[in-house]
Amino acid sequence: MENTKLRRRVLATATATVAVGALAIAGLAGVASAGPSGTTAPAVSADSLSPGLLAAMESDLGLDADAAASRIAGEYRAAAIAAGLEKSLGTSFAGARVSGDKADLTVSTTDASEAALITKAGARAEVVGHSLDRLEAVKDALDKAALSKAPKNVPVWYVDVEANRVVVNAASASAGQAFVKAAGVSDQLVTVARSTEQPRPLADIRGGDAYYMGGGGRCSVGFSVTRGGTQNGFVTAGHCGRTGTATNGVNQQAQGTFQGSTFPGRDYAWVATNANWVPKPLVNGYGRGDVTVAGSTPSVVGASVCRSGSTTGWHCGAIQQLNTSVTYPEGTISGVTRTSVCAEPGDSGGAYISGSQAQGVTSGGSGNCSSGGTTYFQPLLPALQAYGLTLVTSGGGNPTTPPTTPPPTDQPGGTWAAGTTYAVGATVTYGGATYRCLQGHTAQAGWTPAAVPALWQRI
Repeated sequence: MENTKLRRRVLATATATVAVGALAIAGLAGVASAGPSGTTAPAVSADSLSPGLLAAMESDLGLDADAAASRIAGEYRAAAIAAGLEKSLGTSFAGARVSGDKADLTVSTTDASEAALITKAGARAEVVGHSLDRLEAVKDALDKAALSKAPKNVPVWYVDVEANRVVVNAASASAGQAFVKAAGVSDQLVTVARSTEQPRPLADIRGGDAYYMGGGGRCSVGFSVTRGGTQNGFVTAGHCGRTGTATNGVNQQAQGTFQGSTFPGRDYAWVATNANWVPKPLVNGYGRGDVTVAGSTPSVVGASVCRSGSTTGWHCGAIQQLNTSVTYPEGTISGVTRTSVCAEPGDSGGAYISGSQAQGVTSGGSGNCSSGGTTYFQPLLPALQAYGLTLVTSGGGNPTTPPTTPPPTDQPGGTWAAGTTYAVGATVTYGGATYRCLQGHTAQAGWTPAAVPALWQRI
């Protein structure tokens, strides 16, 4: 199953712009996380963070500059510890989340004997009844049912790691129960919750200062990427345009063409730009200083996340659920991340970023930035994988944390190990070959160098 293979922590893409005068969606230069063994993460100073991002975190999260820096540092450390524990716990792993301004990490397991290991790694242990694999199997069954026939009046479903359940949000209990029955899954693992949410893609036909699609419409530029080392471009939301759609930049000059687009099912696309547009590892700070994208290590449930878009600028909130499915009028989208960040039409394709780490591109949502809302972002790794793209970063990436345990026995030799945080330029051996890291990330099971060309280049 695709979601499970990519795991819940898919490396996200926050959108960035690619030209002088084009919207550059800001990322922020921060210090990366600690290793999975619970070692102390380097401090992140307020001076290292974008003024724009700090202002958004103060406005939306009530955090001053020092508190924001402290929280980001804690979330970096928590993400690395969670990735290491997911690998160590294996089938008993039941999810991870952070809470509070200190980013206190809770890791759930179905095996009480693993509690000491979790505590030793620096997290609070929680023993639950269902593994994450079991819950995701239920969600996968719901996804398959939705692909056959989009559920009526059932906008969203996801794995809630805190509740240790699959949650189905529906307009009525009967609509949710009918969907669960049609999918053939046990209602013992599912909670049906009433919801008035009506999510829709956040594209706009009004004009704005992002990029414009041929025939009308506006979206926000995604993260800068390259393909094959020579072709520049950016990632964005798939619903913004179809393959072959031409784009103009914020200056209304010719910019590029959609080379690939997936929607519904997923919501990602990439645009190849002409020679006038230079890719930058930046996210637009909207007059408060651009944010530098240093890598793409994914955050855990509960972590703070900020979004930059061409309609509403910077806004922040928290990651609520990973691997969520949401039904728009056009069909069901799976594998997106649910957040409490607001967004409005025209923000689609814009950057989601935690600290300096790219998380994803804005897909859709409900509500607005006056009254608040719920928004979903498409994580980065699936788009990079689908189109063979490489995220443009500042080159700093994340510091490499040496593995604290020997490589897994199923690994065909070499130094690569899941759970290790790799920096841009780091080299490993795997299967008798040597690979160079193309973008900073924490390795996940299955993301072997030979299998993920978006992250590793054979040398």
